[in-house]
Amino acid sequence: MLTEKKYLTPREIVEALDKYIVGQQKAKRNVAIALRNRWRRMHVASAIQGDIIPNNILMIGATGVGKTEIARRLAKLADAPFVKVEASKFTEVGYVGRDVESMVRDLVAQAINMVKEAKEEEVKDKAAEVVEDIILDALIPAMEPLAAANGEGKELPDEAAVELNVKTRERFRAKIKSGELDERIVEVNVNRPDGNMGVSMIGGGGMMDESMMMGLQDMLGNMVPKKSQKRKLTIDEAKKLLLPEEAAKLIDMDAVKEEALKKAQNTGIIFIDEFDKIAAKSGKEGGPDVSREGVQRDLLPIVEGSAVSTKYGTVHTDHILFIAAGAFHVAKPSDLIPELQGRFPIRVELDKLTREDFIRILQEPKNALTKQYTALFEAEEVTVTFEDAAVEEIATMAFQINEDLENIGARRLHTVMSHLLNDYLFDVPDKIKAKAVIVITKDLVTTRLADVAKSKDLSEYIL
Repeated sequence: MLTEKKYLTPREIVEALDKYIVGQQKAKRNVAIALRNRWRRMHVASAIQGDIIPNNILMIGATGVGKTEIARRLAKLADAPFVKVEASKFTEVGYVGRDVESMVRDLVAQAINMVKEAKEEEVKDKAAEVVEDIILDALIPAMEPLAAANGEGKELPDEAAVELNVKTRERFRAKIKSGELDERIVEVNVNRPDGNMGVSMIGGGGMMDESMMMGLQDMLGNMVPKKSQKRKLTIDEAKKLLLPEEAAKLIDMDAVKEEALKKAQNTGIIFIDEFDKIAAKSGKEGGPDVSREGVQRDLLPIVEGSAVSTKYGTVHTDHILFIAAGAFHVAKPSDLIPELQGRFPIRVELDKLTREDFIRILQEPKNALTKQYTALFEAEEVTVTFEDAAVEEIATMAFQINEDLENIGARRLHTVMSHLLNDYLFDVPDKIKAKAVIVITKDLVTTRLADVAKSKDLSEYIL
């Protein structure tokens, strides 16, 4: 279950999303309410708590306007497992091994990883001590003052030798902690990585389904004991290999599975993109539309709330938040089967991005492209600055290319920025040395992007 500090108010959620996504206030408000409603449901005291279902959201908008980013950032804010799937994948002819339930299994796997990482963080210090002991034993074996007590006639070390051994080990432990001995070679036992067991069983109905296959592989994998091998490694490498192994030994995986299932059921978010691709246009029968309607009917019980079997246990989808998205240029939301339409009661139409939005996208978000490229150059000790007029020109060109060729939204900015700066990135650090300063001006943008603005070669300039 999420911690209290993760439950922001709707206004705080919108403010947090504003740091990464420009505009689209209606969509932000609706996802903020949906997220806050989860906290409200879990704090309902009466028996009606189980009957409060999430209001799933259908986002309508062209590619590159922020649909996926809103959902992804929402999941990060909530510390919730998040899975993105393309609905069109379920309609592909000959597509084997995936069914609509696979997205729920992927969500559970994501929840398992999240909970496991959190548990590993809790035991990290204790695991680090165990790793230090392993490395110390390889460097300076501990003396056993009671070695002769078993009657084998071994000579006991005197107290002074034992005390010296203890002090030496502690001195070396401090050096291991500080990294002073990171380059020293030690020989330690590490688990040998096992290859995936390629199990493929064919019955009367063909290949086994995905959940059965994964369960069988896990069962067979657990039956075969893990093998370890001695390896000579630097202490730094040994620490990196041994730490996750020892942390895993300190974790109760049954508790991890139980918590992860609850996390997936109560806080999971599934983002279904290209939702319009499974909408059958009105008045058509036969052909691919039958497949599309079939996918819709397969999705319906999962979105309504059903039990899905996974290798970690059964997951109930009643309280998973589903966010669907699509451009709906050809098909309309009303072309979906009525039952599925009713399961996405909140519909939000995202705004088309303007030139002014492009300017803001380049400058305002915490991960704005200008900030990303500035950071890349700073890694080479080169300073890059963007004049305001240059940013405006980049935005203007990206917007115009979208208008002239194909509108791919804010993704066009990646194409333009890459074309603008790739030559500089290639020349650093061979020709452009550390401490250099590069100023991106409007004239420079106009010159370097002139061929992009004129080009009709879609294969090179469309992401």
